[in-house]
Amino acid sequence: MNNELTLYKTSSRRLVKVAGIEVTPSLQSLQDWRGVVAYFVGYQDVKESSRNLYAKTLSQFFLWVEKTGRDLSQMTRTDILEYEDYLKEEGLSPLTIGSYLVSVRKFYEFAESEKVYPNIAKGIKTPKKKNTFRKKYLHEDEIEDLLSVYEEKSLRDFAIVNLLVRTGLRTIEVVRANVGDIDIVNGKRVLYVWGKGHEEKDDFVVLTDKTYLPIRRYLDSRKGVKPGEPLFSSESRQNYGERLTTMTISTIAKKALREIGLDSHSYTAHSLRHTTASMILEKGGTLFDVQKVLRHTSVNTSQIYTKMKEEEERIQTPPEALLDAI
Repeated sequence: MNNELTLYKTSSRRLVKVAGIEVTPSLQSLQDWRGVVAYFVGYQDVKESSRNLYAKTLSQFFLWVEKTGRDLSQMTRTDILEYEDYLKEEGLSPLTIGSYLVSVRKFYEFAESEKVYPNIAKGIKTPKKKNTFRKKYLHEDEIEDLLSVYEEKSLRDFAIVNLLVRTGLRTIEVVRANVGDIDIVNGKRVLYVWGKGHEEKDDFVVLTDKTYLPIRRYLDSRKGVKPGEPLFSSESRQNYGERLTTMTISTIAKKALREIGLDSHSYTAHSLRHTTASMILEKGGTLFDVQKVLRHTSVNTSQIYTKMKEEEERIQTPPEALLDAI
């Protein structure tokens, strides 16, 4: 389901698409929660990416309300706590759950100020983020197995997974990429990136031949692509040629991971970003190399990967085994 928000203006009003359905922002028709969400989101003085996040997370909340047969006008704080339990049961991370609950809290603050709903989410706390490294990374033989999943099956999906592994791009960065974002700079081919928290495509990753050639083969199969078109597009009948969603990118990666036997919550599309960092260090790169490729603002963020390596060595050669001689 497409839960992203689309805003565009006509001469007299603002139209909004929420959860894939076009609606007119309104607080009058409480039967249509999409209109209520659109009203809230459309009038937030935040970046477009933040509006999209509000639309996505609130749509999930209202879909849950709808699915469980709750009456919006009768809901209480207990219902919000039950929604939090539901998110936990779905296996979402504390960070993701926190994002969902923040949107719900902001919505109810707004709804109370507009005298639509009482603020039943007031004081609901977000789960604390555990200071642990949860997502795992792949070893070299596992990377080879992963790439082989789509190599003969799908030009697009192979190019996507290959790109994720070799550049450490986030799924949203792959979604935002256009054909015209590929360029030659000082003799090197690069892909300009619209990174997390940025307003424009002001960063880049280098595309080596092993990264670029699968993309080129895929683009050649589309024939006559234009610079403004998405780098990777939908092949389904319903959305043919449209930009992929982060969910689709994640599904492509997760399907390949499952196929090679890496089927747990610890292995996701984001694991491929960790894999990029891990391989850079394993092949002799430095923390600063990791920082540049993953585009961390601080090298301190990159240090988690050295800790990850140390933890792996600790497990492979445990000092506890020295006591087995006793």
